[in-house]
Amino acid sequence: MARAIDRCRFALALARNVAALRADPSRRRSEAHSTASCGLIQRKLSKFTLGQGMTATAPGVTYGLMQTSFSLAQLADPHMRESEKILRSCVHCGFCTATCPTYLLLGDELDSPRGRIYLIKDMLENGKPATQEIVKHIDRCLSCLSCMTTCPSGVHYMHLVDHARTYIEKTYVRDLRDRFVRALLAYVLPYRGRFRLALAGASIVQRLLSFHAATHKLLRLPAPRDPHTPPREMTRTGLLRRVGAMIALAPQRLPSGAKDANPPLVSTGSGRKRVALLTGCAQAVLAPSINEATIRLLARHNVDVVLPQGEGCCGALVHHMGRDDEALGFARRNIDVWTREIDNGGLDAILITASGCGTTIKDYGFMLRDDPAYAERAARVSAIAKDITEYLDALDLAKPARPSRLTVAYHSACSMQHGQRIADVPKRLLRSAGFKVKDIPEGHICCGSAGTYNILQPGLAMALRDRKLANIAKTRPDVIATGNIGCITQLASGTTVPIVHTIELLDWATGGPKPTILREVAGDLLAADKSAPQTELAAR
Repeated sequence: MARAIDRCRFALALARNVAALRADPSRRRSEAHSTASCGLIQRKLSKFTLGQGMTATAPGVTYGLMQTSFSLAQLADPHMRESEKILRSCVHCGFCTATCPTYLLLGDELDSPRGRIYLIKDMLENGKPATQEIVKHIDRCLSCLSCMTTCPSGVHYMHLVDHARTYIEKTYVRDLRDRFVRALLAYVLPYRGRFRLALAGASIVQRLLSFHAATHKLLRLPAPRDPHTPPREMTRTGLLRRVGAMIALAPQRLPSGAKDANPPLVSTGSGRKRVALLTGCAQAVLAPSINEATIRLLARHNVDVVLPQGEGCCGALVHHMGRDDEALGFARRNIDVWTREIDNGGLDAILITASGCGTTIKDYGFMLRDDPAYAERAARVSAIAKDITEYLDALDLAKPARPSRLTVAYHSACSMQHGQRIADVPKRLLRSAGFKVKDIPEGHICCGSAGTYNILQPGLAMALRDRKLANIAKTRPDVIATGNIGCITQLASGTTVPIVHTIELLDWATGGPKPTILREVAGDLLAADKSAPQTELAAR
């Protein structure tokens, strides 16, 4: 009976997924890639067993749960046991290939979630060190989690690929240049002071090199917006190319007024609600205005905001590089800080304004599930962690203080729509605030930011950025809104359209100041004639 129920659930999920693909034009175009890709593995494996000899069959294709052969000794490891459970939930259907960015770019089955799952299974099951071939394809994964949204059988790819990255770092010796870049990123990015100093140095180099075509050639970067860049060129990851990506992504000037120290309390409201706000690492340096807008908006809605001393990087940046010990160290420190606030003054929520951080913090409970000293506290923290838009949706926001005629292209960060499954809330809030919100074609495809991905895989990241900007240009927006600092930085490197955080628009609409980047745009966008051509705002 249980197996029959599982088969029914899979059939229903498969039907829902087919309906979703057919209803979305951009996914419908991608479906052809998925259908074509099914051949490689399905020709090799024409029949998969479900449980004890049962099969699940669709017209022309045979699906079934993946069979594994891990030893009892291997399954004694909780990480291996969890990965084995995830592997067994895969039915080889290939739906994930339709929405995988790297498969869409490269057309290689091994650069799809299904192909990577087979590589990971072979590596873990046989207990062998990672090979160069496996590392290459796992490194190319963005961890955008689009496959998890698409998957009809609920494969938790995020936890599987995270385990694979950790396993790789423990069993594979990268070349010296790769180790240097990864160690540099882990040393600099999670720490605000070091990051600010590095950006200042990158800004100087930018001015010296006059970062344009000549620099792209010097640092071996692909030409911007070249639709004919071959796969081999997109996948090059040499040291100079990575250094070039670091320099290209750095802002020409840093925002003024950013502080390293966290004041213990920002008293903003009547005390009816009390929340902690993550300051974090990179966003506090690149765009302190995001949290400033958050505090102003919450103040107008009677919410006290706590900025606890000692809180820092959430650990996501190093976690996705497989540096698990460092990531858990960051997590434990933040849990200690937030638990102290929960126990002393109480917290209604822990608010995060960078969706990439939010996905990781909401996963603290899983990451520390086997740590007896932190498991319970980590689960408490994850349970009250919320994206800022998620929290605002439960408040009765003030009516727009001023009319707006801005057209906003909303870019849903992968960590928001796939990692946290928050898709419609930010758009609904923006519309309620008076903005005209447009969906971006292929909105489910990553922009190429993905934490440190746009540095470690600059060619693929640039191709995805250009693809995203081309789709954004089709909406003819006045401004782009998103909920993740990584996406803001990535998209801003290739367009003249102003890009702001969703919270900055909501703060402005409900009585706060106009976002700085909008004040810097020539002319008043609010008074712009919407019938006038907007080609000057299109992506470069």
